[in-house]
Amino acid sequence: MIAGHEVLSLPSASVLGVLRKEVGGRKRAPGVVAVLADPVFDSQDPRAQAPQEQETERTDSPGKGLRAAPGTASSDREAARSSQEAGGPPNAGEEKPARLRFTRAEAEAILGLAPRQSELAALDFDASVKTATSPAMSQYRILHFATHGVLDSQHPELSGIVLSLVDNKGKPTDGFLRLNQIYNMKLPVELVVLSGCKTGLGKEIKGEGLVGLTRGFMYAGAPRVVVSLWDVNDAGTAELMKLFYQAMLKENARPAQALRAAQVGMMKRSGFSSPYYWAPFILQGEWR
Repeated sequence: MIAGHEVLSLPSASVLGVLRKEVGGRKRAPGVVAVLADPVFDSQDPRAQAPQEQETERTDSPGKGLRAAPGTASSDREAARSSQEAGGPPNAGEEKPARLRFTRAEAEAILGLAPRQSELAALDFDASVKTATSPAMSQYRILHFATHGVLDSQHPELSGIVLSLVDNKGKPTDGFLRLNQIYNMKLPVELVVLSGCKTGLGKEIKGEGLVGLTRGFMYAGAPRVVVSLWDVNDAGTAELMKLFYQAMLKENARPAQALRAAQVGMMKRSGFSSPYYWAPFILQGEWR
C-alpha cells in the first residue's frame, strides 16, 4: 500500500469538512517550524546538575548525528520512545522517563533543513509546557514534538505529552501537556507532528469516534496531525523524520506525499527496512 499510495486516516468525512471551512482564508504563519525536543526529565540529568546555555548547531549536513543503526531487539526496546498506560508523568520518587538522545539529532536535522530565521528551537529546559502553550507557537506553520507520549486508553483526557519535568535550577516543574490543555490552545498551524509512541491512539467512544491527542490538536486549529500507532524506535524515528522534513522543506512535497516518500526511503535502508521502524506513523486529517 505505502509503495504505491499515500495512506492517511480521517476521524470522519464531516470532520474534514469542518477543517477545510476553518482553514479557508487563514493567513499563513510567518515562521516555518517550531521544534520541542530532548526535554530534561530528571534532576540527576547532567544538564540539570550543571545548567548552561546550549545552542542548537546549524549545519549544511542535516543528517549529521543520525548515523547510528539499531541493535538487537532488546536494545531496540530500550531505545523506544515508550508510552505508558498511565494518567500522567511519574510522581516524586517514581522512576523518571529515560532521556531520548536521538530526539536531539532529530531536532538538529529538522532545524538544519528550515530556512534561517524561520525556526524555533526549544530544546532542553525550553522544551516545556510554558513554551508549548505560549502564543509564539501560532507563528509557525509546523509544530514538532519529539519526546515521550503518555496514553490513557480508559481516560483519554489524561493522555498527553511529557516535556521538561525540572527547570534550569533542577527544581521539579509540571511538564505534562495534558489533552485538556491542548483543547484550549490556539494553534492556527498547518501541521502538528507528534514524534513519540502511540500518539495516534485513544479511546473509541460511540457517536464520538476516537478521542485522543489528534482530536485535541485538530480542535486547537491544526488540519493535519502526524501520529504513531505503536511504540517507536528512537534512532529509527529520527531517521524517518529527517527524510520527512527533507521532502517537505527542500522538495516542497505535501505532508502526506512527504511521509510516504520518507517511508519508502526507509524501506530501502539497511537496518531500518522492517515496518517496525517506518510504518507506525500516519497522517490524520487534510491530505491536500
